[in-house]
Amino acid sequence: MNVLIIGGNRYVGKRLTSRLLESGHAVTILNRGSSGVPKGADHLIADRNDEAALESALGDRLFDVVVDQVCYTPRQAAIARRVLGPRTRRYVMTSTVEVYEYENTAEPVREEAVDPLTVTVDPDLPWDDPEFLDAHYGEGKRQAEAVFAAAPAFPYAAVRVAHVLGGEDDFTGRVGHYADRIRAGEPVCVPAENRPATYVYVEEIAEFLAWAAGASFTGPVNAHSHGALTTADICAEIERRIGGRTVFREVEVGEVSPFSFARSYGMDNSRATALGFSFRHSAEWLGQALAETLGVR
Repeated sequence: MNVLIIGGNRYVGKRLTSRLLESGHAVTILNRGSSGVPKGADHLIADRNDEAALESALGDRLFDVVVDQVCYTPRQAAIARRVLGPRTRRYVMTSTVEVYEYENTAEPVREEAVDPLTVTVDPDLPWDDPEFLDAHYGEGKRQAEAVFAAAPAFPYAAVRVAHVLGGEDDFTGRVGHYADRIRAGEPVCVPAENRPATYVYVEEIAEFLAWAAGASFTGPVNAHSHGALTTADICAEIERRIGGRTVFREVEVGEVSPFSFARSYGMDNSRATALGFSFRHSAEWLGQALAETLGVR
């Protein structure tokens, strides 16, 4: 395959790139040029938000598949659809579990719970404001999906990625937040009813995206490991790696620790399974994932 990855020079993206290159595919990475690309990949430099610059950078190149790692808003999706629609046979957007931010159900959430064709798109919202975008992350992804879904005959897939764990290069600081508190004996704030959530190992989601790039399905698909995890599960494994004891503090209002959820919106991955991808159980990789991030054995 001839693959274009938009973004792809860190965390999940760099692992995806490595897998595709190792499998013999031609890979081109498009980003703003703030960092280089792995050996063997071609590099295009452009700001995806600048339609003219994107057109110019791409020239007459054609691709079998585009994997869009950094589409966060309906404006970005609209530009991508116009510019890349005629240049690719397949478009894979990395979406998020946060599209289900209004769900709260004990039953695992299936893709139909958020149908992109029913989502209202408002490109005039202040999507260029970083604070607004951060506060409306799930909404931005939901509306981006809707832009792709509304295009007639546009062969897109939206991979709704669970919370990702693992890797020494985890840049979120969430695991470190817990480790610091456990070492210091400081409280970990959680909701009074702390719900489990679905997760995926960083290596596994990279594998899934590489698989999805070569597949033919369209529409949304949930991507996560089997076995939901609670805050207590994660903290217990951190304790085993670094020692200490977790002190939980239940709070009714106010900020809670990462990976603590007052609502249930764990995903159902049966569609991905039926399509032919076999996810592992979180118990198989949790210890390894946290050890990588913490830099311990």
